[in-house]
Amino acid sequence: MANIMADETHSTQSTEHHAHAPRPSGGHSGSSSHSGHSGPGAGAGPRTPRPAGAPGGGPGGRKFFRRKKVCKFCTEKIDAISYRDVRLLQGFVAERGKIVPRRLTGVCTRHQRRLSLAIKQSRNIALLAFAARF
Repeated sequence: MANIMADETHSTQSTEHHAHAPRPSGGHSGSSSHSGHSGPGAGAGPRTPRPAGAPGGGPGGRKFFRRKKVCKFCTEKIDAISYRDVRLLQGFVAERGKIVPRRLTGVCTRHQRRLSLAIKQSRNIALLAFAARF
């Protein structure tokens, strides 16, 4: 047991990859720094690089071009967002009743603040629902 604990502390402090004896399956449950090793001799060589398009990014990871989102209210020159315009406000409320964040809608900070105030006012006078019905 002490040998395994000393082995773990040594392997987390060094950057080299050493071959380790297989651990017992029960006992320590948590994130292991030995992911990718399949056996005692697997850690002897350097690791292979990730394939392109992996979740970590890299060249060729994104296959499509994502256009920068532009504020709808700025482009259409809408300055006043009314709490009575339910059809407009429903576009910025998710089906569960939550206000959709700016990073998803593309609305600028100034208009997002006004939009959230209008949504909250509209909820208070029962034009919009607080939550979705199930």
